Amino acid sequence: MRYVALGSSMAAGPGIVPRVKGSPFLAGRSARNYAHLAAERLGADLIDVTFSGATTAHVLRDSQRGVPPQADALDGSEDLVTVTIGGNDVGYVPLLFAGSLPARVRRLPGIGSAVKDLLDAGARDGALERVASELHAVGSLIRRKSPRARIFFVDYLTLLPPPGIAAPPLSAEVAELGRHVAGRLAELTAAAARDTGCELVAAAEASRDHHAWSGAPWTLGAGWPLPGRPQPFHPNAAGMRAVAGLIVAATSLGA
Repeated sequence: MRYVALGSSMAAGPGIVPRVKGSPFLAGRSARNYAHLAAERLGADLIDVTFSGATTAHVLRDSQRGVPPQADALDGSEDLVTVTIGGNDVGYVPLLFAGSLPARVRRLPGIGSAVKDLLDAGARDGALERVASELHAVGSLIRRKSPRARIFFVDYLTLLPPPGIAAPPLSAEVAELGRHVAGRLAELTAAAARDTGCELVAAAEASRDHHAWSGAPWTLGAGWPLPGRPQPFHPNAAGMRAVAGLIVAATSLGA
């Protein structure tokens, strides 16, 4: 069974040790990300090309830090393909990082304008409109290149609590914008999967009660990136195990 994993940091698992030996350091590719854990359970031969910071363009056509487009890893012999992508296109995690910065930092020259753009709801809606066609293009390309594979879009684990629950240091306004972006991204991902003959692993729905401010989180909340630790606003080890379980269940191939 040949399994190819595509996607951004939400699939790569930056900071979850150990890192995949020989992988690009900036990829942040964990040997305990959901693809590796699912491959172990399925007895699959894994080709993991996930890369932190990847956008839909890096899956479709663009190299990333000298690495070929991720879709180049597909050769038609795949039995299983997973892809988690789109968040970087719409600035989802960056807007949460921006919203968690102290006010005095947000006002620094060179930072203020970037923060203002990230926290602008109109700009985020524009990015969401643009990513819709790109997600469809991802699904169509993978389906064309891997005609006999089961292809799963894996959407993003829930980061934020529901309305009415505080998510410090994020303001209520920033948290609501984040929920809006996450919700629309999940809807667009599901539509792309449906319209291109792919399937969906609904990690967002499965993790509603495991947001970063919950008692049993599958993701991390605000903080500073530290070496050897899961990165803020990203999955933790428990989250990766949970998503792997969802993939194994969806394939109906695992024990």
